[in-house]
Amino acid sequence: MFAHIHGWVDEIQSDRVIIEAGGVGYELLCSGETLKTLDTAMEAKLYVHFHMSQDNITLYGFATREEREMFRRFLSVSRVGPKLALSVLTHLRVSDIASAILTGNEAALSKVPGMGKKTAARVLLELKEQVTKDLGPAGAFQGESANLDMRAEAIAALVALGYDGVVAGRAVAAVEDCPRVEDMITAALRGLAANK
Repeated sequence: MFAHIHGWVDEIQSDRVIIEAGGVGYELLCSGETLKTLDTAMEAKLYVHFHMSQDNITLYGFATREEREMFRRFLSVSRVGPKLALSVLTHLRVSDIASAILTGNEAALSKVPGMGKKTAARVLLELKEQVTKDLGPAGAFQGESANLDMRAEAIAALVALGYDGVVAGRAVAAVEDCPRVEDMITAALRGLAANK
């Protein structure tokens, strides 16, 4: 129904923005990542998702098409609604979500408020094929798809060492392909130590 809204930012609240376009103020629920890109009285273009439920009609706004597409992917997962999908996008970047799905990094997803381990496992199961198909094997990482198993193993090892799932995913994503998983873990640990 709506593809995007282009207008002036009238008001920013903790979870939403009001954009005036053509004399109409549109209230759009937004992720924290989108809200960071906005400022009052600036001109903005947000990509829109129109959601209708039994009790209300809601507009969701996103700074990028990729963020809106990831939101829609989450809505396709059974028992995941717009509130949880928006929470995921508030706590994780789209690239973090894609790499978590590609590598089966349940620890990264389950840290999102409202997402338990069972829901995270369901998201990984139901979205892996979509994300792999849409992004290809090098969508979140450089290298071949066979290398994803090694990256998943490296992330799991870092999580077992006590690192946060998102931090572990980013560290492993920054490492080039390695012949052995041990080398990948070592390189990721070096990267983490250098960034402290």
